[in-house]
Amino acid sequence: MALALPEPDRAVVRRREVIVAQLRRLVPPQTIIADEEGRRAYETDALTAYRRLPLAVALPQSTEEVSRLLRYCHDNDIKVVARGAGTSLSGGALPAEDALVIGVSRMNRVLDIDIVNRTARVETGITNLGISEAVKARGFFYAPDPSSQLACTLAGNLGMNSGGAHCLKYGVTTNNVLGMRVVLMDGEVVDIGGAHLDAAGYDLMGLVIGSEGQFGMVTEGTVRILRSPEGARPMLLGFGSSEAAGNCVSAIIGAGIIPVAIEFMDKPAIQVCEAFARAGYPTDVEALLIVEVEGSSEEIADLLAVVSGIANGFNPSAVRISQSSEESAAIWKGRKSAFGAIGRIADYYCMDGVIPLKRLGEVLVRISRICDRRGLKVANIFHAGDGNLHPLILYDANDDAQAERAEEAGAEILKLCVEVGGCLTGEHGVGLEKRDLMRIQFGPTDLAQQMRIKTVFDPKWLLNPGKVFPLDGRDACRELGRELDRDLGSGAA
Repeated sequence: MALALPEPDRAVVRRREVIVAQLRRLVPPQTIIADEEGRRAYETDALTAYRRLPLAVALPQSTEEVSRLLRYCHDNDIKVVARGAGTSLSGGALPAEDALVIGVSRMNRVLDIDIVNRTARVETGITNLGISEAVKARGFFYAPDPSSQLACTLAGNLGMNSGGAHCLKYGVTTNNVLGMRVVLMDGEVVDIGGAHLDAAGYDLMGLVIGSEGQFGMVTEGTVRILRSPEGARPMLLGFGSSEAAGNCVSAIIGAGIIPVAIEFMDKPAIQVCEAFARAGYPTDVEALLIVEVEGSSEEIADLLAVVSGIANGFNPSAVRISQSSEESAAIWKGRKSAFGAIGRIADYYCMDGVIPLKRLGEVLVRISRICDRRGLKVANIFHAGDGNLHPLILYDANDDAQAERAEEAGAEILKLCVEVGGCLTGEHGVGLEKRDLMRIQFGPTDLAQQMRIKTVFDPKWLLNPGKVFPLDGRDACRELGRELDRDLGSGAA
């Protein structure tokens, strides 16, 4: 005889069946994934320590389908988690068990390329690298380049305001997006920005980019495309200490030079990446900088000479300038493969914080001490030029005690970033990971204002639940919503 489900479980199953049936009447039935095996593929993102099986998954193919889905969820008080490729390292795309996951992976078309005005209009399910590939033959590229650019989507880049190795010169996502089509929680479709700089009205783009799916779902983006540089060349600078390398970075930026990229790797990272990519990294140094400049042959030579001169003041033990496109590709392959290469030897907890460049050397030393106190190793790989740190705390995921120590070390590192004048995140977002650390950076009034804005866009707090704001802020949010309603009703400013 089959065992009967307990009454509460039967009720949950029945509710899901009803919701799925109604969703399949709104969009093509194959858009909705409801079986357990299919939903299991969406139970986590790249922060794999946390998993939740969603109520259902929808993979729409148009803005109109997204609008129908959100309107239905709004009217029926169903939570929604927007998802790009699921590469978020902060738990930003982690589902809730009572939430519908809406993924944009099937919305990946290039809608328009305007070479004259240097823009491309695309659906947000396109990969970051896919945008550059679409315009490469015409001599253009899309500048932001996260390490996951082969897989990550524009949707996730917009949600987290992602950057990448070359953001030092070209800026992060918010500096390279001109317009967006956004579907609000009630299904309303709005266009903000446009295909030109400085759109009229409030800077709503600046508000939505980096909002981590709290305000709506972005289904289309108009991005800037840039002319590919005449040439580019990286150089490797090896140092006897991480502090010397960090101080060298500060000196380069302080001299008024803006290379296209300055990337940092410490000895553990160097050795692992060299074993994986065979990039020719020096393995006998404590820290390595990859400094890339671009321009004409003469400009490249001049810039590399200046950078070499600055580096000499910090006693580099290795200096090597790439001599071919193949050598340059190998150098960048090592850097872009770093997270995967580290993953071959250990589980790791990837942090993401930002600090003032002048404190870089000091902070690297303190990060090592934080991990040493807990008996953990750390590999540092990050965008040194803009102070965006990515310490990788190595641990055994099968050892609960180590996992707990890794989380403790990560929290202390992020607190350190704020302490020295930086912030909790550079490009990975707050998500679930840093949610309870928000009080470290923001006071009660700051958080209340942020929650008030969230309430304007999503009064029922159905979008990306349990992320960004401390959990005990939910009651405060409800009160803020009621207060806002009272203000609007009375005509208060």
